Amino acid sequence: MRADKAASKEERKGGQFNSLFGEILDWMLAPLLFLWPISIIVTHNVADNIANEPYDRAMAESVRTLARLVVLDDKAVRVDFPAPPRVLFRADRDDTVYYQVADHQGEVVAGDWEIPWVPPPIRLLPDDVLYRDAVIQGEEVRVAYQFMRTYPEPSSPLVLVQIAETRNKRAELASRVVTGVLLPQFAIIPLAVILVWVGLSRGISPLNRLQGVIRRRRPTDLAPISTAGVPEELRPLIVAFNDMMARLEENLQAQQRFIADAAHQMRTPLTGLRMQTELALNESDPEMLHEALTRIALSTQRASHLINQLLTLARAESSSEKIYAVDRVDLEMLVREVALDLYPRAQIKNIDLGVEDTGWPLLIDGNPVLLREMIMNLMDNAIKYTPVGGRVTARTQATEFAILEVEDTGAGIPEEDRERVFERFYRVLGSGEDGSGLGLPIVREIAELHRATVTLKSSPTGTGTMAQVIFPRSYTRRSTADMA
Repeated sequence: MRADKAASKEERKGGQFNSLFGEILDWMLAPLLFLWPISIIVTHNVADNIANEPYDRAMAESVRTLARLVVLDDKAVRVDFPAPPRVLFRADRDDTVYYQVADHQGEVVAGDWEIPWVPPPIRLLPDDVLYRDAVIQGEEVRVAYQFMRTYPEPSSPLVLVQIAETRNKRAELASRVVTGVLLPQFAIIPLAVILVWVGLSRGISPLNRLQGVIRRRRPTDLAPISTAGVPEELRPLIVAFNDMMARLEENLQAQQRFIADAAHQMRTPLTGLRMQTELALNESDPEMLHEALTRIALSTQRASHLINQLLTLARAESSSEKIYAVDRVDLEMLVREVALDLYPRAQIKNIDLGVEDTGWPLLIDGNPVLLREMIMNLMDNAIKYTPVGGRVTARTQATEFAILEVEDTGAGIPEEDRERVFERFYRVLGSGEDGSGLGLPIVREIAELHRATVTLKSSPTGTGTMAQVIFPRSYTRRSTADMA
């Protein structure tokens, strides 16, 4: 518990502490808080339109009434008011009302000159009342206006009739509409936040239960977690977690097998080395002492080789993707380098060691350290089990795959043993050579890490064995500098 708390504190300090609950809450509430001001603006515009509609109709009736009072007297326009204009158009107690009658030249015939004159529209419909917004004496007004002809003829002059009204009543009505809409929102939004909080808390409760299940497990319990009763969204996570636990268990079992096998295999050479050392200490004859020391040196060499093989196998079985970087590797270049390293050893046995390649880079994706170890084991085994004067050939081929073949002219491996030689510490009887039985298991382990397959076949010449490794190729283009 203390370790978990300490880890949580470290994550918070490092800025890496993330909350799924907080993320979902942010993504739900942030758009809501963003849209709220937009809804206020939209509501205000809608309220303005609602407030304008009844008052615009009333103004339209006033304009038509004023238009019916316009008469033509001796070709002069005048307005025949049945009552004082102030009584007809100035009776509003909340707003100031203006009226105006103007001829086709913009000259005011009757009413207030403050209302601006406007040109007639291109298309004029009879009894059509138009609206516009204007400013009179620094105050916003709503203007309703109508153009009418003094005579029925289409070419007769036009008379402009206008009614303007300040916006106090409209603003008050719009304010009441906005208030009536927004006041409930002030209660709804906090309630929505509370409901979202409660819903998310219940929604992530399966995560809390899953956390409790994992925390109650013993450190050695790697059994899969049951998906019964788990929400559908969490099942892929549980399945992936179970797969990871299965791979971890396999890795732990491999380590346990390695420790057991290493302890068993190291016990014999170390026991023999101790006995030979004790015999050498009790020997007084110089020749016998020299012979005992020679046996000790050979035993030490075999033990050193076994330890190196065990370490290589452990390295291949580990999560090498985390330790060693994967890169594009030229398989042919690796084969030539290993052949040069092993050439002196082949010369000692008078073995013809050759390389047959395509002459072009053969690219694969892999780790050069492990691939070099694999090629070294294949060619080293071939040289070891090939008699004096024999031949070992390392060959590469380029098809849709990258193929590596190591062929020798040794005694060969019986067909029934070709699969068993990939088991650790298994050695074919009667080979006449000392070995640890780890070379080919290392080869297969490295091949599997590189998604390659390794098989043993009879040599096409009829004598010896041919080991074949098939790799998937890397078709990523290399630059000229990389090719050089």
